[in-house]
Amino acid sequence: MKKPLLPALRSKNYQLFFAGQGISLIGTWMTQLATIWLVYDLTNSPLMLGVVGFSSQIPSFFLAPFGGVFVDRFSRYHTLIGTQVLAMIQSLTLAVLALTGVIQVWHIIALSLCQGFINALDAPARQAFVPELVERREDLANAIAINSTTINGARLIGPAIGGLLIASVGTGYCFLIDGLSYIAVIAALLAMKVKPWKYVVSDGNPLQKVKEGFVYAFSFPPIRSILLLSTLVSLILMGLQNTILVPVIAEQVLKGGAETLGFLMAASGVGALTGGIYLATRQTILGIGNLIALAPAILGTGLIAFSFSRFLPLSLFTMLFVGLGTILQIAASNTFLQTIVEDDKRGRLMSLYTMSFLGMIPIGNLLGGILASHIGATNTLIIDGIACILGSIVFSRQLPALRQIMRPIYEQKGIVISHKA
Repeated sequence: MKKPLLPALRSKNYQLFFAGQGISLIGTWMTQLATIWLVYDLTNSPLMLGVVGFSSQIPSFFLAPFGGVFVDRFSRYHTLIGTQVLAMIQSLTLAVLALTGVIQVWHIIALSLCQGFINALDAPARQAFVPELVERREDLANAIAINSTTINGARLIGPAIGGLLIASVGTGYCFLIDGLSYIAVIAALLAMKVKPWKYVVSDGNPLQKVKEGFVYAFSFPPIRSILLLSTLVSLILMGLQNTILVPVIAEQVLKGGAETLGFLMAASGVGALTGGIYLATRQTILGIGNLIALAPAILGTGLIAFSFSRFLPLSLFTMLFVGLGTILQIAASNTFLQTIVEDDKRGRLMSLYTMSFLGMIPIGNLLGGILASHIGATNTLIIDGIACILGSIVFSRQLPALRQIMRPIYEQKGIVISHKA
């Protein structure tokens, strides 16, 4: 019998997760666009964009490892319901402040910090919950790829709608729609039939468990190399740093407004969606190391080209490659780690993966804001792109040795080995 193109969608729980996430994430991307535009509109300061980004992500740097310990010991299902309810309250509070016209930058910073605390628990729980959603273990890689595709489909739709809404009715309605969109994902979670959580009593306090997770990850070269590459990409570019600088480019270089920013973000989403669809239709994990090595180079090249562009259509074209490189880096690394990790350490490893991305973004945000204030947004993006390309080269040189280490693990897990492994 021929395997379906998207085998993860055979699982009812994953269908529900896919639908709920798809709706909610559109609101999330709208809020991200509205937040950076509102902050820049209130302050006209790249540095303040960096401060807001820093406050929204810094909790992940410090708390994600403890979130991973929590996720390994308690129900990921109930944890996600709780984090979604809290995130909805946060977004609706932002909406009320914006719609009543009393919002100030310190409100945004405080609420961004609250969202950061929520994400420190939500992100590792979400990552570790995915294997519980699929009925067949072999569908896991496809589920991860579909999840990344969903995120970036929303990344395409959300900023485009958000840019039009900001231009027509203001940022407050973006926050309101985001808050209401959480109803969809909460309803999807409540509709699932999830197996009862089996609590496993284990020795050691939370600090010992965090240490155990770090030792497990960083004593194994393939995991260590991927986490370090992810950290570099996040620190230099991934996530909000380029988003913080994009509104500056949109207004000062391309002489546009909220619609221009929305189109730039949507173009990045098209590239990311293309990469996500490719990953979702791959039938094997074999060869994924090549993708992980190539992704930062694509991303960095796109970023350098974007920094030189003064013509909107060319800028949109270069943002396609920024989005493509980003999703290949995120989803390919995630797929690899989820495939090889031991189940009892899944939450902790995914928390370290979350930390390598979300945890380093605030430092990158702050550095990006400071650099842009001194040397300009375009020069900052050029430096970012060069660093990503160098990271790609270093990882590529390590790849042959990493393949040899992975070969017996692939054999143990029943993955067919070929010269492309």
